[in-house]
Amino acid sequence: MKTLLSLNRLIIWTVLYGTLTGSTALFAQGGNLHEQSEVYVAPTDPLVQQKLKTWGDQKFGMLIHWGVYAVPGIIESWQLCSEPWLERPEGISYNDYKKWYWNLSSVFNPVNFDPDSWAEAAADAGMKYVVFTTKHHDGFNMFDTQQTDYKITNGPFKNHPKANVAKYVFEAFRNKDFMIGAYYSKPDWHNQDFWWDKYATPDRNVNYDIRKYPEKWKSYQDFTYNQISELMHDYGAIDILWLDGGWVRPRETVTDEVRAWGAPIPEFSQEVNIPRIAAMAREAQPGIIFADRTVHGPYENYQTPERKIPDTKLDHPWETCMTLGNNWGYVPNDNFKTSAEVIHSLVEVVAKGGNMLLGVGPQPDGLLPPDALPILAEIGDWLDQNAEAIYGTHAIDAYQDNNTWFTANDKETFAISLLEDGKDVPKSISWSGNLPKKGSTLRLVSTGQKLGYTLNGNTLSVQIPSEVRKSAKAALAFSFKN
Repeated sequence: MKTLLSLNRLIIWTVLYGTLTGSTALFAQGGNLHEQSEVYVAPTDPLVQQKLKTWGDQKFGMLIHWGVYAVPGIIESWQLCSEPWLERPEGISYNDYKKWYWNLSSVFNPVNFDPDSWAEAAADAGMKYVVFTTKHHDGFNMFDTQQTDYKITNGPFKNHPKANVAKYVFEAFRNKDFMIGAYYSKPDWHNQDFWWDKYATPDRNVNYDIRKYPEKWKSYQDFTYNQISELMHDYGAIDILWLDGGWVRPRETVTDEVRAWGAPIPEFSQEVNIPRIAAMAREAQPGIIFADRTVHGPYENYQTPERKIPDTKLDHPWETCMTLGNNWGYVPNDNFKTSAEVIHSLVEVVAKGGNMLLGVGPQPDGLLPPDALPILAEIGDWLDQNAEAIYGTHAIDAYQDNNTWFTANDKETFAISLLEDGKDVPKSISWSGNLPKKGSTLRLVSTGQKLGYTLNGNTLSVQIPSEVRKSAKAALAFSFKN
């Protein structure tokens, strides 16, 4: 143990001070990105349909990756995986690295954990729903599961009054009227029924032939079922079950986007019996939305393109998940997007008919990164002023003209013109198409101020008053009937 703890300190030092550069550079390789599914199957359950509609009106949510990987500040669970796009520190064997990683649970002690401050920051940012990682691929559980001892309630944090982290995260966000999503990884690299120590662990897949050991795989299916059952029965109202690890799926559903991840595709199905899980979950949580990522079919109730926005408008439910920084979890000195960048992405996503889930990783002590908070607040300031043009809107066919994007509700159309960061706001803004009816009023959404405009053929030009130009940031939204 003394040697292992020394190794802990050595590698944490190495990561924190920058010699392990892979944590911020690996995403360019694309090895862990979930692409958008090519097929969508609409749910038939009226309760699911209604909840999907409610979720679709929320537009903006927070995705929270938090686990033992926050301690050294590395790329979530991924360095446990031996795939070509990944790098680990020099001078340490793979088995020793795994021992070091598993032992992070003995030093993960987030004594400043304050879920109410997380929920406050998310509400201030204008977010309406949350998805929290109850377990990532490394198998470390952020809830008090009874299926394994590898959990937050079995380490130095166990005597904290909020040791059952997921319970208190869900409560804090529920108190802010957020929809609640539970992220759950279908693969579990710590579980001997997924990664069996009898064999090497060359990639993200189960590392034994489940056709030869069906009872072992059945044990893993039961483990998964039982953990999700705990979440469904013991943690209050859950609106979304966000299932990650799309390579764990029926063999017949493997598609080109799965092959693009680069990991070998086993000759057998490594599926965890989602129909059985879904029946249990929907009995406990009627209408719960399933996001079984990239596994097209009845349990992918909305699609989840990762770190990208679809090229065109989509007419079925979808959600872009992207990071505020370069990483999902906490990495020291991460490079955060500006509020304008996030707002521009959100506007494009909403105009194309989707939601946006923004990833923010708490620090190992339990606080959100201080540098993230003013950015979130600036996003929220813009949304407070332009809420009508975002929440509860829907996409229209002519959703874009250059840097102006359009949304609509049952009464009005909104034009949202994106402004270049650091550039002066022009005296007039023009767009083509989506023009007000003759005699209609054009108003600034943020203040309700009526604005002058001219029509020349199919082009509208709106005059921007000087006081608006001085205070405008990120985007200007206009409202009119057409």
